[in-house]
Amino acid sequence: MTDDRAYDVFARACPSRATLEHVTGRWGSLTLGALHDGTFRFNELRRRVDGVSEKMLSQTLQALERDGLVHREAQPTNPPRVDYTLTPLGREVAERLVGLIELVEGRMPQVVAARERYDAERGAGGTGTGDPARAASTVGA
Repeated sequence: MTDDRAYDVFARACPSRATLEHVTGRWGSLTLGALHDGTFRFNELRRRVDGVSEKMLSQTLQALERDGLVHREAQPTNPPRVDYTLTPLGREVAERLVGLIELVEGRMPQVVAARERYDAERGAGGTGTGDPARAASTVGA
């Protein structure tokens, strides 16, 4: 894809798809959201993004750095110190993600209630009176 053509995330070969995946994947969005709060060292960031493995955080940071969203700065100290911060583009993306994160967190009572209704309608393992297509797809399964 050349620079003079618009990018289309819905097109299979468009490189914007990979960037969208890096940004919206679980670890990418949480990492960008955490970095929105400031500069972090690797282990600080790992503690902030609870549950991420060292390997996954490293891969996530590399992908975000490659996409120009995260800046990695290694200090020539002993032991080495590496700081991660958002680039201006990364800050712009993180601002939007933080808005989405805040929306989801603020609406969790409604989400929990919807989940409870959904589960109650379907009973223990049944399809209930919900989606007929779902019920049809389980016949003969």
